[in-house]
Amino acid sequence: MSLDALKTAMSRRPFEPFRVILSSGDGYEIRHPEFAWLVKGGLFIGLPANNGELPERAVFCSMLHIAAIENLTAA
Repeated sequence: MSLDALKTAMSRRPFEPFRVILSSGDGYEIRHPEFAWLVKGGLFIGLPANNGELPERAVFCSMLHIAAIENLTAA
């Protein structure tokens, strides 16, 4: 997966939710553009609380392990 593909997915307006799929098979949904932060070498993804409000924690996904992204609105 390229950094440009992630930038494109995150900057789409209107925003289209997508899932990041890792080489391990794990996946993380990004349903709001403010819940993901691109940094050098990877992506932090905010995991929302049960009540759907602000993230209560985040996971780091290394660019080396991001295998694909898939659009959630088409699923």
